[in-house]
Amino acid sequence: MSKKVIATTSAPGAIGPYSQAIQMGDLIFTSGQLGLNPETGEFGKDVQEQARLALGNVKAILEAAGSSLNQIVKTTVFLKDMNDFAAVNEIYASFFAEPYPARSAIEVARLPKDGLVEIEVIASLKS
Repeated sequence: MSKKVIATTSAPGAIGPYSQAIQMGDLIFTSGQLGLNPETGEFGKDVQEQARLALGNVKAILEAAGSSLNQIVKTTVFLKDMNDFAAVNEIYASFFAEPYPARSAIEVARLPKDGLVEIEVIASLKS
């Protein structure tokens, strides 16, 4: 199997030596997506808006790959402050329906560009 790079202008471009996502077989692995507006490059004003933008960026990348949020099997949510878990969870829940993807949530010391939340996923191309 060979790796296929997934890239779209509908989500912020990579800010380093990495790809927005890689497809390997029927799986798509996204890089962590920050809560940046893809048109302006600016962060959302609070953790909820950043979560909404991060998930919107994930959605755009998956759609560019021919997949969707419904095909996500695993998410990892990185939080600057675990006290934001409930607020992020509220936004997160609005993007998914049962059966929900498996998920990890981790508090980190710092995120790129001093973001408040970053989300990465593994998704499938097939249902």
